[in-house]
Formats: sequence, structure tokens, C-alpha cells
Amino acid sequence: MENIALTSSPTTPYFPEVNFDVNKGTCEISGESYMEETYKFYLPLINWIKDFTNNIKRPIELNIKLIYLNTSSTKCVLDMLEILKDYEDEGGKVKVKWYYDKSDPDMVDEVEDFEAESGIKIELIEFAQ
Repeated sequence: MENIALTSSPTTPYFPEVNFDVNKGTCEISGESYMEETYKFYLPLINWIKDFTNNIKRPIELNIKLIYLNTSSTKCVLDMLEILKDYEDEGGKVKVKWYYDKSDPDMVDEVEDFEAESGIKIELIEFAQ
């Protein structure tokens, strides 16, 4: 299984930065997510999480620091959370942390919706931008 590392650039500011590390069991997504063909971008990430939870079977941590995500990105993030919830229900160790800008109370509401929809506990961590 390979790591996934994608950096954002000034020419693609609507793509998040991604760092999925198989050895550490960490998945980090940060920045903004409002690209076209969202599912095409997220499918390798979703499949990576599936592969990790099905084959590696070690503790996994998802860290999200998205300051903006569109509706189609929301669906893809929810897909990842549901995979992690299934893994947790089967006895896997999962931690999800969502970093949010303290000046954006709407993100807190959105994360609470993710938590309710997926059934997985999400730790909210405030940061100042």
C-alpha cells in the first residue's frame, strides 16, 4: 500500500492538500475543497481508507482542516467517515479530528451534522487563521 501526498498550489487553490501515511496510520486533508469532478479526486482517498481498514487493520486517524468544502466534497468526506465508522464497529481503533477556524461557527454545525450522519465521534479543535 502506498502513501498519498498531494500538495495544493496557487494554480489549484480549490484542491485540498492531502497526506495519507500508511506507516503512521494518519490521513490529513486541509485547505479548501470545491473542485469540479469532486468524486474523481476523492475516490483514491476513499479507496485508500477502505484498503487500510480491510488489510492493514491498525489504528487510523483522520485529521481534517478544511476551511471550505462544497456539497459534493461533503458527500465524499461523509463516505470516508462511514467507512471509518464501520471499521470502528468491527473493533478497529479510529480517531477523527476536525480543525476549524474559530471565526466560522457554521463549520461547527456542519461537523456536528457529519457526526450525526455517520455515527462516528469527531473531536472539534479550534484554530485561529
